[in-house]
Amino acid sequence: MLQQAYVNQTIKQKMKALSKPSLLIIDEIGYRKMEEPAAHFFFQIVSERYESGSIILTSNKSYGSWGDIFGDSVLATAILDRLLHHSTTVKIKGESYRVKEKKKGEILQAGSPGT
Repeated sequence: MLQQAYVNQTIKQKMKALSKPSLLIIDEIGYRKMEEPAAHFFFQIVSERYESGSIILTSNKSYGSWGDIFGDSVLATAILDRLLHHSTTVKIKGESYRVKEKKKGEILQAGSPGT
């Protein structure tokens, strides 16, 4: 989204919109690597919200691999420094709830009469 806003020259409006809400939820950090401009804009959002707005992030990547996500370990460290300062990290291990639900459905179908 940041990369597209940069290309479309609407990045100022997008940055303002992402900095405004009291809670910003960002799902799947690390699903794709960020291009350099997007990574720097992401840092700016985190910096602007630091100590003034809450952020919830989800990721299946460990903090140690965030340098790869942002293409710059120094930038990743700066982002993590701000995110982790007043945060709580919840680490969830185990199977995805989607996979569990799929398996549960298959078990129920296999146990149905006439199968």
